[in-house]
Amino acid sequence: MAAGGPGPVESGDAKGGLRAALGGLTTRGRSFLAAGVAAAVCAYVLGQGDLLRVGLLLAVLPLVCVTVLHRTRHRVSGSRRLSPSQVPTGSEARVHLRMHNVSRLPTGLLMLQDRVPYVLGPRPRFVLDRVEAGGVREVSYRVRSDLRGRYPLGPLQLRLSDPFGMCELTRSFSAYDTLVVIPLTERLPPLRLAGEASGYGDGRQRSPALSGEDDIIPRGYRHGDDLRRVHWRSTARYGELMVRREEQPQRARCTVLLDTRRIAYQGAGPGSAFEWAVSGAASALVHMLERGFAVRLLTDDGNAVPGDSADGFAGSTQESADSAGLMMDTLAVVDHSEGGGLSRAHDVLRGTDEGLLVAFLGDLDEEQTAVAARMRQRSRGAVAFVMDGEHWARGREAGASGPAADRLRLLREAGWTAVPVAPGAELSQLWQQAGQERSGAHSGAADSTTGFSGGWS
Repeated sequence: MAAGGPGPVESGDAKGGLRAALGGLTTRGRSFLAAGVAAAVCAYVLGQGDLLRVGLLLAVLPLVCVTVLHRTRHRVSGSRRLSPSQVPTGSEARVHLRMHNVSRLPTGLLMLQDRVPYVLGPRPRFVLDRVEAGGVREVSYRVRSDLRGRYPLGPLQLRLSDPFGMCELTRSFSAYDTLVVIPLTERLPPLRLAGEASGYGDGRQRSPALSGEDDIIPRGYRHGDDLRRVHWRSTARYGELMVRREEQPQRARCTVLLDTRRIAYQGAGPGSAFEWAVSGAASALVHMLERGFAVRLLTDDGNAVPGDSADGFAGSTQESADSAGLMMDTLAVVDHSEGGGLSRAHDVLRGTDEGLLVAFLGDLDEEQTAVAARMRQRSRGAVAFVMDGEHWARGREAGASGPAADRLRLLREAGWTAVPVAPGAELSQLWQQAGQERSGAHSGAADSTTGFSGGWS
């Protein structure tokens, strides 16, 4: 039910409504009806006229309530508003319900019940005593989830009752809303690439300056452009106002790779390794977007988000904001893939110069370690946060030796800054650790184009 509400709900006026109203008799109504029938039968057998009148009164009262409630047209409209509609895991959102009696008659007792998934908490119920003609009532409740995902809210159910409590009619609104629970993100220390202070820093390469009349490539005039940049020759040629293009900075790129292979993780739930990887990918995406980078999300099956532009990266500031929302929505519902390898992601990365690559990887065997090592070849810098599923399942840190340590060594030899992730570790500390390791390995190489310069400040 979006803000503004669906069409009004009426208490009657549908075929078979009277039969449905009879089915809505409460326990009290059914008891009165049964007692009336029993009294009438006893009165007939015993020949007691007074008992017959009592029996008729008991039997007729619930039937009268059913008829009156069925024929009374209560027109009630409702709306729902989420504040906010997207929340991180563990945070609360408030749902506001607004009921409006659009009929000319006051309503009786109204009982509201909103349908919510069990992970969001108990099903909310409210009782509204009486709503006058044209009156409005507002109620609210809170929802909270420790599991990310998209959760439908609704439809809202409305129960009408007569003053005696003999009959209840249930009506449902048709619309519903969706609450998006995104992964929890951590604030990370800023990252410096080689010769770059940020995504648009002074060290960024710029497109060659255009000089000479023959080299100028004009574009159409946009509101707010300086009139001194008008290119009159092109304006006369095209018949519309044209301006000279300015020198534009080339935006730094970053690809965040999320390994979703089912075989790469053990366990489930909020504290599992996979959920840590999803939350880490979300943190990295938000951090790099704030630094001004063009960012995309890539999974092991080769799917890239946003992926709507020519190169698959976000463009302008507005596109970055839209892409950030799209990537967070994707991470809210991302699940394990049944694929067994990273080859599809490698094929995507092999096509272009990817700039910075930040990967969140699960368990790696020898074959997948070799594939990950080849990913480094097309990246100017590569950082991998690697989780050992066995150690996560046991709740202890990875050892200094063993298969997992050998995989880390092979990644480092290929040029990765590989960091093991222990259960319950904070990404911000690992992020700083990765920068320090890279800075130590490349001390004095501030102009290198394949590594980090100055660490992660």
